[in-house]
Amino acid sequence: TGQIVINGRSFEEYLPTLPLQNTVLAPFQHANLLNKFDVVVSAAGGGTHGQAGAIRLAVARALTIFDAELRKVIKPHGMLRRDPRMKERKKPGRPGARKRFQFSKR
Repeated sequence: TGQIVINGRSFEEYLPTLPLQNTVLAPFQHANLLNKFDVVVSAAGGGTHGQAGAIRLAVARALTIFDAELRKVIKPHGMLRRDPRMKERKKPGRPGARKRFQFSKR
């Protein structure tokens, strides 16, 4: 029926903006399976954008397990690839990862 539940809340309630909703629905749209599956997902950590990307990856992987032929449809759109970007660690002797303490000429 196409119901999506994220962390016990409805899809529209959890991801209020349209771009985030489209991110989650993208695998279904490319596979022409919109409103064919019910999805129950729990997402933790990061922000709403990161969680939407993680849910998209999970849905894409689940669809390829359901039907291996869908891999050819979903893979060209880069939905089976995890986003490797992570927060850079704070370095010792500095206030942050890249920031330096204020320089004083005199």
